[in-house]
Amino acid sequence: MSNNFYKDEYMPKIKDKSALIISILIPIAVGALSALFSNNMSSYATLIKPPLSPPSFIFPIVWTILFILMGISSYIIYKSKDSSRNKALFIYALQLVFNFFWSIIFFGYSQFLFALIWLIILIVIIIFMIVNFYKISPLSAYLQIPYLFWCLFATYLNFMIFVLNK
Repeated sequence: MSNNFYKDEYMPKIKDKSALIISILIPIAVGALSALFSNNMSSYATLIKPPLSPPSFIFPIVWTILFILMGISSYIIYKSKDSSRNKALFIYALQLVFNFFWSIIFFGYSQFLFALIWLIILIVIIIFMIVNFYKISPLSAYLQIPYLFWCLFATYLNFMIFVLNK
């Protein structure tokens, strides 16, 4: 087996550690600010929840891991020389905006149906992001797959909470 796979044109050498750190801190900051502005995440405990609902303490753990993966993935795209890099990073930024507002809509305003619609739009944007990332770096796209799956799971939770808490 050739070592070329591990040299990988998809994964730049981490020469610019500050860019990597900033790339990771951006989604973490988006998530933290969203949680801060949601202002009422404790209301989750009072909702009627469907089967498979994780306990509240799981969410910040999972989201932190996902935000780190998102940051690493965006760093790979940012450091690429690909001509479609800016388009891919724009889609990444757009999904961060949608991610930011979902918690506010769901937790802050308890608008479960609107949050569900918003989440479906977010998932479509995530899929576009993954496709665009894949064209530049398959690794960066693969790092986004757990995020997509978590959002699909969140769609189930959001839908069921909407149905159960009318």
